[in-house]
Amino acid sequence: MNVVLFGPPGAGKGTQAKELSSYYDIPHISTGDILRANVKQGTELGKKAEHYMNRGELVPDEVLIGIIKNRLAEPDCKKGYLLDGYPRTIPQAEALDGILEEIGMPLDVVLNIDVPDEELVGRLSGRYMCECGESYHVRFNPPQNEGVCDSCGGQLYQREDDREEVIRQRLESYKNKTQPLIDYYANKNLVVHINGEKDINSVFDDIRVVLDKYLN
Repeated sequence: MNVVLFGPPGAGKGTQAKELSSYYDIPHISTGDILRANVKQGTELGKKAEHYMNRGELVPDEVLIGIIKNRLAEPDCKKGYLLDGYPRTIPQAEALDGILEEIGMPLDVVLNIDVPDEELVGRLSGRYMCECGESYHVRFNPPQNEGVCDSCGGQLYQREDDREEVIRQRLESYKNKTQPLIDYYANKNLVVHINGEKDINSVFDDIRVVLDKYLN
């Protein structure tokens, strides 16, 4: 099955994609993870991406499109894929349509996870990360010891784009540039809306009910 996950920053797209990837044994393709890895490594792509991410803006199309095309061409995508964080604009969606047509892997469904703005601000501004990849939240998933990773003992930090003022910029950017994609895919009869205010397991179960219909 070929799936795109939509939803504003903090809606839980990444969390759900990882669980669904394991459950259905198809790769989770997150542009966010790829970009952050490049930022950490200080690559040319990472430096370009960091400039926009720190200002709460979307990374330009030319930085992303080549990455996605190469990733979808890899062997582990033959059974399907879960795209998380791409596309975010109509031009990206149109480019993705061309890529998927070229490789013969059209979308089956577009999942849109809905969460109100104030809930998103609360979620993201309380999020802390570790260099090992673990993430925590001061309310929903606190570490056993404040500021210390349970897995590796590393010092937790808050990403620059998780500050409240940057979060609100990201949400505004999402509404202005990305929300029209819902209409774009709705016109193709691909969109299914998911209530993202529920707990993680309930959201996963709701998504699974939808995706089970596309199993061969």
